[in-house]
Order: sequence, then C-alpha cells, then structure tokens
Amino acid sequence: MNKPNIGIFVVLAVLVLLPGSVMAQAPEKTKITIAVGGKNLFYYLPLTIAERRGFFKEEGLNVEIVDFPGGARALQAMVGGSADIVSGAYEHTINMQAKGIKIVGIALQGRYSGIVLGVHKNRAAQYKSPKDLKGWKIGVTAPGSSTNMMVSSLLAKDGLKPDAVSIIGVGATAGAVAALRKGELDAMSNLDPVISRLEASGDMITVVDTRTAKGMKEVYGGAYHAGCIYAPADWLKKNPNTAQAVVNAMVRAVRWLQTARADEVVATVPPEYYGDDPTLYKVALLKNTEGFSQDGLFTAEGAKNVFNVLNSFEPSVQAAKIDLSKTYDNSFAQKALKKIRY
Repeated sequence: MNKPNIGIFVVLAVLVLLPGSVMAQAPEKTKITIAVGGKNLFYYLPLTIAERRGFFKEEGLNVEIVDFPGGARALQAMVGGSADIVSGAYEHTINMQAKGIKIVGIALQGRYSGIVLGVHKNRAAQYKSPKDLKGWKIGVTAPGSSTNMMVSSLLAKDGLKPDAVSIIGVGATAGAVAALRKGELDAMSNLDPVISRLEASGDMITVVDTRTAKGMKEVYGGAYHAGCIYAPADWLKKNPNTAQAVVNAMVRAVRWLQTARADEVVATVPPEYYGDDPTLYKVALLKNTEGFSQDGLFTAEGAKNVFNVLNSFEPSVQAAKIDLSKTYDNSFAQKALKKIRY
C-alpha cells in the first residue's frame, strides 16, 4: 500500500489558509479596456480609486480606461467592440434591453445620481418649475447620457416631451463650465466637480439637486442605481473570472471611500481633477459622499425606480417588456464582499 504524500497535504493546507485572492481562478483576460464618459466626475470616483490605488493590478488586471465626453459615447464604444466593459449609468442596461441588447450591471458605484440641474444666473428669475425650461438650450454631458435622461424625466413630470428643449452636449470638464459662463446655455444638467465650480462662481443657480436624499426622493422616488460597471451578457459568460477581478477591485474602492478622509481622496486622484483649487474639490466631495454605494450591490427597489423614470418618457422602454432581474447580477459583488475585510 502506498504511503500518502505528506508534502501534498501540507501544500493544500497552506493554500486553504491563504487569502481568497491567491486561490481565485486567474482572469481569462488580463488586459481589458473600460470605457467611461467623464472619468473626472464624482459619479465615477470609485473607478479612479480602483485604478490609482492599484486595486486592479492587485487582482491581476492590466486596465486601460478610455474617457469619452459622455456615457452614451462610452456605451457606443463597448457595443462597437472597442471597449470590453463600461463604467456608466445603470439606465443604459434597461434602455439596451428594450432594444434587444443584453448588458448587465455587475458593480454599483453610486446610489444617488448626483446630477444637478442649474440655470444660468440671468435666467434664474424665469424658472419656477421644469415647464419653464420649454425652448431653452440645456447643456448635458452628452445627448442620451444620464444627465440628458434626468432632464427628460423632469420634463415628463410637467407633461412635456424630451424635444421641448434643445439638448447640447458639452462634456464634463472645463469646456462645460465655459459654455455656461459664456451664455451659450440657458441651463445645465451635469455633475461635480463641474457643478460646484459654477455654484462657487455664482454663474449658475441650482434648482434640482440629486446629491441629497431629499433631492433623490423628489426626482426619482427614493432608492436608485446611478454609476455602475456594466458589461455585455455574452462577455460575462466568456470571462467570469475577469469580471470577478474587476468587481473585487471596485468593491474595494467603494469600501475604501466609506472611511477615507477628503485629504486622502485628493492625494489619490490626478491633480487635473481639482486643478488649482483642491479646497473646492473637497467641498464638492463632501456634497457627494453620501451617494456612493457602500457595498457594490444592486437592489430591486433601485432598479424599479430607474425603470419608472425611463418609462415616463422613453418610447422604446414603454413598448418593451423589461425583465429588471436580468439588468444586474449581484453574485460578483457578493463574492467580493466575502473576501474584503474593510
């Protein structure tokens, strides 16, 4: 009778005691491309944290992040095959299902949309409710983006169709700030840090603010899914280990943000995010901190509220039978939470 190989048992025992990442299966793809529309926005801050703090690398990934002027453009990049996955608005998972394209959210970054509608200071006296926007030129990050969708949902509440206003894509950087200051826009739907710069200078008056629980309740009805990581359903089937590695990094990022000080965040992000005014960046960060996801998980209530908003104005969603359970998959985040200790 052969004697058992004691050495093998010792090795197996050691592996069992090592952290989960050591025993995790290797990613099918180690080099991936993530498309994002407005990387500098707080809406996608967890993505930058995962990148800058080395969380992707520690999961065995070489990630290239390609920035676009808005979420709709990032989505197009993924559908066109030039990006593997997207850091974008959860709304797109529903919109695309309505069009017969299956994409799935796998890690939630934000539970508040953080989008602000502000009017040019010279228009402030003319605004009382969304119906007053009729005929106005409104800047958004990109046509079809989540900032555009919020405008459409506000108009729908006042009985107006999306084409009641002129939507102009202005991106999410200094160009957006300049467009409003020059008077090229009557109003703007955008996010921080763009919004905080315009508020601080007095060029814009905020009229709708979803950086707060109150604003979220008024606009969306409560719980919501905002920025997330989403991917084609077929890609997830072919690359489950890669997807798990991405989500591990993202869950670590949202967890880190729960306890990080403002100074730590500023020290982590690229200097161009705050420019010559890190203090203003910290002020804006504090306005958005409450809205970050705490665990990367989606909820049925959040998905339902997003659907209700889209169903109020989007013809393709209204005409389709949407299965919300297929627009997100919590299994990756649930696995990540079991191995992350902070």
